Amino acid sequence: MSDRDVTALLRFAEELADASRAILAGALAAAPKVEIKPDRSPVTALDQAVEERLRAMIELRYPTHGIRGEEFGTRNGGAEHLWVLDPIDGTGPFIAGIPVFGTLIGLARAGKPLAGVADHPVTRERWSGAAGQPSLRNGQPVRTRRDASLAVAMLSSSSPDFYAPAEWQRFRALRRQVSWAVYGGSCYAYMQLASGRIDLAVDCGMDVYDILPLVPIIEGAGGLVTDWAGRPVDLEWQGSVLAAGDPALHAQALAILGGQD
Repeated sequence: MSDRDVTALLRFAEELADASRAILAGALAAAPKVEIKPDRSPVTALDQAVEERLRAMIELRYPTHGIRGEEFGTRNGGAEHLWVLDPIDGTGPFIAGIPVFGTLIGLARAGKPLAGVADHPVTRERWSGAAGQPSLRNGQPVRTRRDASLAVAMLSSSSPDFYAPAEWQRFRALRRQVSWAVYGGSCYAYMQLASGRIDLAVDCGMDVYDILPLVPIIEGAGGLVTDWAGRPVDLEWQGSVLAAGDPALHAQALAILGGQD
């Protein structure tokens, strides 16, 4: 696939993000109606409306591509190109009126992350990235922070509720080694990692649409994303995630999180 082809696909992903932002404009003005899905996670009508719109756009422009979305499952899952959609990542903060939520749009080719966009409608920030290209925030290049040691690192995690007890103990062992920790940032924290503001992002209980769209952005900014065993993210990935702005720092954190596997 040529650079021109990848650029065209990334441009279309930004069109999808434009459509999502239009739906979510002013979304914090009133509390949304919330339903609880069978897995006990919350969902709103806006989650569903965004995903329905993005699916319709993809099916019109790229009818042979597959789609995997948080709300409506997988269509044409065996396609070489498969779009991975999280219409509102950070539904809990969205419901609570905390503006760290965003729409995540990823594209996998042959099962591997190819391109991604993270759009944050309230802050009007958008990060984008694709394999072999530098990552951008609002059109300007971003880079992760390099040469950070654990002793001075800033660590983020979305919520302790996502950890099993043994996972939480390993996370706490890492927390004791770093300087600072922040919680509740959802996908926004991962994008601040891509921008050099956060050094490590660690989570458990994640699904592929939570992280695959972010991988090309973080890696295009100089970072690294794996699970706690050091395996790269692909369409079969699920569970733990370790993102780092510096590959050397990633290795140090991996030794703590994955050392008991």
